[in-house]
Amino acid sequence: MRRELTIKSVSENLREVEKFVDEISAELSLSDEIYGNLLIATLEAANNAIVHGNKSLEVKLVDILLTVEETKLILRVKDQGVGFDYKNIPDPTAPENLEKINGRGVFLMQRLSDQIEFFENGRIVQLTFSLK
Repeated sequence: MRRELTIKSVSENLREVEKFVDEISAELSLSDEIYGNLLIATLEAANNAIVHGNKSLEVKLVDILLTVEETKLILRVKDQGVGFDYKNIPDPTAPENLEKINGRGVFLMQRLSDQIEFFENGRIVQLTFSLK
């Protein structure tokens, strides 16, 4: 299975992302736990791509690719930004960061997926979810 979605960098388009995940979840009969993890992680990745990667510039696009390979689901979210230093992300659970309103997206994606990888200097985030 392979599904793709491309959206403009407008926060309102996160509704399309949610619908995309809902349709895939129904088609694959995902458990509630995998569905919830996939939905939140996908929305976080797409939101980061819109806001941080593409700086909410509507002319820039976010590409979402979802593939299923045997017992795993792989999600790739790509923006058209310059990338970021994904190796030095502040820990949102550190006392000095607890009251900050940003900085939890990558942390959530790490916790909700079975594997997270970055490519193209952070312009692509790839999340893997076990379907076992």
